[in-house]
Order: sequence, then structure tokens, then C-alpha cells
Amino acid sequence: MGKLPHCEGYATVRYYRSEDEPSGRLLTTCGNRRASRCPSCSRVYAADIYHLIKAGLSGGKNVAETVRDHPRAFVTLTAPSFGPVHSRKNDHVGKPRPCGCGTHHVEDNPVLGTPLDPATYDYTGAVLWNAHAGQLWARFTTYLRRALAEHLGMTQRALNAALRVSFAKVAEYQKRGLVHFHAVIRFDGPDGHTTLPPPWATFDALQAAMGLAVDRARLTVESDAVGERVITWGSRFKVDPISTLGDGELTDAKVAGYVAKYATKNAEGAGTVDRTLICRPCQGHGYVRGPDGFRDLCDGCDGTGQAEPLPDLAVQQHVRQMIRTAWALGHLPEFADLKLWKWAHMLGFRGHFSTKSRAYSTTLGALRDVRRAWRLTQAEAARARAGLPVSDENTTLVTASAWTYLSSGYRPGEELLAAQVRHDIAHCERLKHEKLVPA
Repeated sequence: MGKLPHCEGYATVRYYRSEDEPSGRLLTTCGNRRASRCPSCSRVYAADIYHLIKAGLSGGKNVAETVRDHPRAFVTLTAPSFGPVHSRKNDHVGKPRPCGCGTHHVEDNPVLGTPLDPATYDYTGAVLWNAHAGQLWARFTTYLRRALAEHLGMTQRALNAALRVSFAKVAEYQKRGLVHFHAVIRFDGPDGHTTLPPPWATFDALQAAMGLAVDRARLTVESDAVGERVITWGSRFKVDPISTLGDGELTDAKVAGYVAKYATKNAEGAGTVDRTLICRPCQGHGYVRGPDGFRDLCDGCDGTGQAEPLPDLAVQQHVRQMIRTAWALGHLPEFADLKLWKWAHMLGFRGHFSTKSRAYSTTLGALRDVRRAWRLTQAEAARARAGLPVSDENTTLVTASAWTYLSSGYRPGEELLAAQVRHDIAHCERLKHEKLVPA
């Protein structure tokens, strides 16, 4: 509920109460980036990511257009193997090869990505890899600069003085439940995107340094329960040049489109759920503290800490086992800081899906500010056309009482109306695409 109360010395020009809305509530956008949770907000987020990535490749949004002449690469880093899984592979001439189980799987076969032998699959290693993937990426960016200096035969200090490495990356889930990273890496001069990199900073140098950095970047995890684990990258990685003239396989627009598509995905590609599994009343602990300060068994989850029983999840056994493993590891003292029980529905991955270096391009906040300013301009233009006075920021004071969060989503009746609106919009778009009605 919100309203604008009268303030001493000011005249109230507008008064708003959420009780006056037909539903008694103020509906607003949720801002969720995940397409599985909110298609509308995810499309806005994907558009922002697209412009952010493309600005770093071809200029615009306060980025110099000369960046399109800088060496740029589209990089893919994957996780190592934790056991053989069902897959679809081709030989060197593109002919399909049989899976390890002896059959040829179709593309949408649900067994793809699941272990050939679940009893020997390293679920602990897989979950721990997901949990440390963000840290491994950070270490990789450090080793990439070191490997580049080594390959070029110069010191780290000299490299940093002459070259800046800028990047933007996004995470995506594979069918086997492990994340892999797609990244745009760009070479800049010492002053960032406004300066050209040195002539020795080439794509070939980046490709050579990538191999060294992938091999050397590693983390060591020690635990009494699971022993010592070394977190490394998989042996398969790709480094592809991004076309400058727009006539290659990977152009600026294509790469930006790829990254924007990946950014709105959650873990649904791995077949898991898109909601947290922790019990809200006890926050996953299984107990709540009563008035006497003692721990009382949570009535909402019967002490399990789970919002819904894991055996009842409508997922494959492979995904359920990864969720169970993440939940169990998260309650070990040595992994308490990872909070894996909180990220069990993400199969242990707890990092940001999209990140960028400071100097790569614009920011999501700046893009939102531009969109907000455009909306305000449109609103003022509408007020002017209606003959209403245009507001002045220097003489207008806006005050509001605190808003109270009620819930997410529509009520049943509202959901029915929203579904009908979505159907009508999709139907009209389809007719326009088929050119049955004028655009």
C-alpha cells in the first residue's frame, strides 16, 4: 500500500492509494531474468544483455566504435568429466557415432547427459565443481594475463602497462547438470576501449595463452568427509575469432544474441527445478527458536528443512541425486560457507550468471537509467498533449509511505485474464509473421 501524504508548506498535486486499484494492490514488474519464471521481464533482461555485449564489440553506449578493430574472441570453457554419460557424438566426417550404451540417441532423448553407470558417477565432485565454478573463472582470468605475458616473453608489469584484457561472460547449464561458460574476451590499449592494443596483442597470442591458463587454473578443496579435490577446467575448450566485417561465422550481432539467450536461462536445461527448495519458516535449518530460545522442530517441514520432499520432485533421478548431494554437502561443517543447501536446486552453482570486467562496456544500471528517462520523457509529452502542467524537478517534491510486499504472481482470476492477453498477443504476432493481417 502506498500514498502521498500532505506535507507542511507544499500543495498535494497527486494522491495515490493502492486501495483504489481494482485488485486493491499495485502490480509492478518482478524484474526476474529467468524465462521460466517471467517471460516478459526476461525479454527485457535479454535485450539489456544484448546491448551490453554488442556495445563492447562494435561500440556505442559510451564505448568507442574503434573497439571493432580490436582483437576479440568468443571463448567456451567446460567442466571436466565426472563419469561417462549418454551422449550424441559425431566422428571427424560428421557421421553419428553410437553412445557408450551402444545406441544412437535422438536429440530430445531425456537420457542424454545422465550417467551410464550412476553407481560410479562422481556426484560429489560434480556438485563441488559447480559450487566453485565462479572462483575458478576468477582464477582463470588471473592466469590468462600471466600466461599471455609468458607467451610474449615479457613481465607481468610490462604487459599491464601496455595492454588491458576486457571480458564479459555468461554461464549455461549442460544436460549433465554442470555449468560451462561462454565469454567474450577483447584486447584494449592501456587506456581501455579508446586506445588500440599493441600490435603484438593478436588473436593467436590469446589462443596460445588460453591453453596455458586453462591448464594452470585450479583450486584445491580439502575435506575430512570427501578428501582432497582439485577443481579444474575440462580439456575441451574453444577459442573462436569474432568477425570484424560482419561476414564471418561469428559476427558482433550473433555473439551478442548467443550471450543474451544464455543469460535468461536458468538450470532448466539440466532438467532441475527453478525454485528454491529450502523451507521458508526455518530457512532450511529444520528448526525454529521458540520464545524460550530453544530449538523447536519446524512444523512446516517436519525438521527436514525442505520446502517439498526431494523424492517427490518431478525430475530425473540424475538431477535428484545431484540435489541430494548438494543438500548433504551443504550441511557439512567444512562446506558451511558454501551454503549448498540453499543452492541445491541450482545443483550447487551459486555464482552470477552474467558478469563483466569493469572496462568492457556499459552497465545494466546505465541501461535501466536510459529506459527510465525515456519513459519519463514520454509521460511528460503525454501530459503536455493533454494540456496538463509539465512537472519541474526543481519545484516538485514527491513523498511516499513505505510499500508493503504482498506476493509474487497473479491471483487465479488475474492469471486467467493474463493468459488470455498473452494468447491474443501471440496470435496477432503469428498472423503478422504469416502476413495474414497488415503490420
